[in-house]
Formats: sequence, structure tokens, C-alpha cells
Amino acid sequence: MASHSSPGADPAANAPTLTYRDGGFRRNGSPHQIFAGSMHYFRVHPDQWRDRLLRLVDLGLNTVDTYVAWNFHQPRPDEAPDFTGWRDLRRFLETAAEVGLDAIVRPGPYICAEWTNGGLPTWLTAGHTSLRTADSRFLEPVATWFDALLPHVADLQARHGGPVVAVQVENEYGSFGDDPHYVPAIRDLLVRGGISELLYTADGPTDPMLDTGAVDGALIALNFGSRAADARAVGRERRPGEPFFCAEFWNGWFDHWGHPHHVRDAADAAATVADIVADGGSVSLYMAHGGTNFGTWAGANDVDGELRPTVTSYDSDAAVAEDGTLTEKFHEIRKALGAPEAVRSEPPVMVTPVTAPVTAGAGLLPGLRELCAAPVETYSTGAFEEFGFESPLVRYEAEVLLPAYEVELSFQEVRDRALVYVDDVFVGAVTASGSVTVSGHGGPSRVILLVEALGQINYGPRLGERKGLVGPVLVDGRRMIQRWSVAEFPLASWERDAVSSGSDTDPSGAGFAFATVTLTAPADAHLALPGFGKGFVWVNDFLLGRYWEVGPQQTLYVPGPLLRAGENHIVVLELEHRGAEVELRDRPELGPTEEYVETL
Repeated sequence: MASHSSPGADPAANAPTLTYRDGGFRRNGSPHQIFAGSMHYFRVHPDQWRDRLLRLVDLGLNTVDTYVAWNFHQPRPDEAPDFTGWRDLRRFLETAAEVGLDAIVRPGPYICAEWTNGGLPTWLTAGHTSLRTADSRFLEPVATWFDALLPHVADLQARHGGPVVAVQVENEYGSFGDDPHYVPAIRDLLVRGGISELLYTADGPTDPMLDTGAVDGALIALNFGSRAADARAVGRERRPGEPFFCAEFWNGWFDHWGHPHHVRDAADAAATVADIVADGGSVSLYMAHGGTNFGTWAGANDVDGELRPTVTSYDSDAAVAEDGTLTEKFHEIRKALGAPEAVRSEPPVMVTPVTAPVTAGAGLLPGLRELCAAPVETYSTGAFEEFGFESPLVRYEAEVLLPAYEVELSFQEVRDRALVYVDDVFVGAVTASGSVTVSGHGGPSRVILLVEALGQINYGPRLGERKGLVGPVLVDGRRMIQRWSVAEFPLASWERDAVSSGSDTDPSGAGFAFATVTLTAPADAHLALPGFGKGFVWVNDFLLGRYWEVGPQQTLYVPGPLLRAGENHIVVLELEHRGAEVELRDRPELGPTEEYVETL
């Protein structure tokens, strides 16, 4: 286990805590292998940080690594970055030190991580054409952000008695761009901000990726899930004297809505770990404990032009499961790492399964009329970002002359999904582009579109893409609807009482629904919504996340700290069709599985 002070070590010495010689790491001069695992403070309830970190210790790790999600700390440009409560990075790092772990910090500013917009704030990326370049329009906001962030990291470097032994420079830039000035600029900002421990970059193990991702003054680390010998050869050819460090070993994978749940054979994953460490290599498991994309923080990917939004669970088939369960993979990887001590972690305390009936509240349209913010009047459709909206659910409303016969209402570009109503009657859903058949009564009709963003793209050239109605809406393929009233539904803050009752005008049952679950004591749980279609769910006023019947995920993890002895209130905003009850279960249902296969 790593310690954070070494007898005879001089904290003021110029050398960083981690150095390397003859192809191997040294920690304060002694031979060292990094046995790390990724765990993101923003994906784990803060009351569970210590528990999950102790489970990493039991796994045989000596280091935890975490990304820092800029948009999690500063969602609005007019507010200072927040480092309190769930966003208390310093507390997370100090907790890691208390349980005996070193820490690696990965501040980006771009992190990917299947996190919405790759961690970049939408106020920065909206309309931006020079993301992740040395353009001052990008670098200056980054520098301001680092000025706020880095004191929380620099003070906790190992040379000052803290746990931080390394900091990553950007993230997988070799998979994105080729500005030769950008990665050096990020390196220089880190150094200017007081980072004096080991710097490193992380990229795929190919020459093209390393050509633009690697930078002088930073060790190269490699990200992969198999073929360790091939990666080792690439690294040694590029930097012969540097240690072999797999900064992301993909021992599992994430899931997209509408696609299978990815798993990886435990023995196969452990065999690759054993291969990495056999000759002194170092490794960080991605993920060691995945956690949850609470709220609407899950990102999305572009797969051959198809948007694939990431599910709420970030279990990632990790060694430590989303609810803290120690999996078969935990025990196999633990053996591969040669963990010397007995496992001390207890199984998580799970809820006794319980079912509660649902009570209908306000219907979808009347409920949103009650809760949406003051509308913006505009003469054209527009992206959420153009109106300064942060919510992923926005209502567009227009008065349109529709003939008393069927015509096509066509959508040039919807990002990402629109529910279409004419005179309060649901007529269809549109994803990306397409049309619905509508008819009026020969006069003005009210057209309402509930547009939902399914997660900002977190990887590739579509990073920073705007959401909403970014193209026109046409009547019969010719006439544009030009006058709109646009309002966002503030998912993070609204009054439950305002929609707890009311006429349910949607025969499908779309709208608000409520349930009360009584517990004798708080415990971890998995929430199931049988019969529900798609929407959002809150537990005791905390936005747990999205659910969607297309799966694969059929239950949402509820951390014990969100529940309490006595009554627990569950609120559902259902966009399609309502079920009759909710269930708290003692185990997850993440859907039919598919073996993860690495592609680079």
C-alpha cells in the first residue's frame, strides 16, 4: 500500500514523487508499480466515497484516478466554479489519502468519460469552432478555469504531504486533433498552476494517436483493453526509457440505450492485467468502480452518423459494481495483482424488496405549462444554447394555420427527439429528422413540440454540437413555421405540489406520477418502473436520472444515502405511458448482455 511520507524524503526536493529510470517507476527513489483504478467523485454519492475507496484498497490497488468534469463545477458562465458538497474535489482526494491511496488527477479540460459534452460546459462550446486548440477563445476560458481548479490539486500533491502523485495533460488528444501548440499549452497551464508532480498524456497505442497526443515533458501512457504486448512495443519504440503504463485498461465497457449491456469475461480481463504487470508495467483499471450518471449527465456517441445516448448506469461491468458489490472480476483481478491482505469490505446493505402503487398527477402538457420557465418569443426555431437553456427538455409552441385535411409536418433537424402535439393531441414522435401527418380545422391550430436532448456528444468531431430544433419545421414541405414561444422545464428545481394533482388529459398516462415507499431503515436499492415508457425520476427530490423501456437498463441504482427511515417520495415525469406501480429491488437488472470487443 502506498504511503504519503517516506522517512528521509525531503518534501521540498525538486524531484517529483514519481520518477522513472531504466523503464520502471520509482516512488521517492524506490521501485514502484502503479496499481490504479478509475473512480469518479461526480458519479458516486459523497457519503459513499470512503466505502468505495476502501473497496479499491481491497482490490489490491495503491492509487485512485479521477477525471475532473468542468461542467459539473461550472454549468453557468456567470457563476464561480463550485467546489462544495458533491463537488468537493479536495475532500475526495483527502479521503483517498486517509484510506492509504495515492491519487492521479485528470483535469482535462476535455475528459470524454461518456460524460455529457466530454466535461466541457455548453456555454463554452455553443457555436465554437476551435475546441481543443490553442485559439485564445478556447484557451483563455480554460486558463481561468484552471486558475480556480488547480489550487485544489496543487496543495494536495505528494511533495506537500498529499496524495496526488500525477496529473494528466488533456485527454486522448491524439484521437481528436492535430494542433501542435495545444497540448503543450495545456501542459504549460498545469505547470503555471503549481503542478510539479509527474505529468503524463494518455492515448491509444498507435503512432498516429501518439504523433499529436504526446508532448515533451510528459510521460506517455497508453489506453487499451487487450494485446498488451503490442502496446508495450509501441511505447518502448516511441520512448525507450519510459515505464510501460496503461492509463486506461478497459476491463469493461459502457452501454447505450437500445443496445445490449456490455460485459467482459473476468478471467480474460485478469489475464491481460497479469500480462501488463508481469515485467514491471503499471495499470489503471477503467473503471475500477463506475458509479452512476445521475441526473442528465450521461453523454452520447456518434456511431456512423447515429446518435447513441449513454444509459444512466455507469456500472461498466467493473470490478466493484455500481452498488458496491464485489464481483467475480474483482476477485480475479485481485489475484492478478497479487493483493496480499484479506478482503475487509462487507457486502452492501440492500433494501428489502418493496412495491408501491402510483398516483397520477398533472398530465404532461398541463404540468409543463405550470412548471416551465417564462417563455422566450422568437421568429425562428433555435438550439437550446441560443436561448441560454440548461435543461434537456424544452417546449416549443406555435400557432399555425392548418387546413382541414391531412398534411405533413416535417422536421429538418431535431436534436434529439421531439414529441409532437396538435391542439393538445399527441400525433407522433420525431428523432433526428422526419415528418408526422397532421390535420387541422381550416384555421389556427396550436402546435406543441416537447424536444428532449438525449445527452451531449462526448467524443469525436461532433463534440459541442448544439441541441434542440436546429433546423426549420415545415408545413407540407414548403411553409416554415416562423413564430415560436420557447420555454425550458427546469428539471433540477421545481415545485412538486404544483403538479401533484390535476386532470390527466393524456389518455396514455403521460405526465406526472407519485409514489411513497416506507422503509424501516435506509439501504441501497434498485428502482424499477414496470409499465412506464420513458422519462425522468426523482427520489426524495433528487433527480436520479433517465429511464427508458428500450433498455438495456431496466433498474436505476438508488444509493442508500438518498433514502431514509419512514416515508420516501418518488416522482416520475413520464413522457409516453405510465405504469401502475414502482418497485425497490435488491439487485440490478441491466439487460441482455453482449461481450465487449475492443476496437481502436
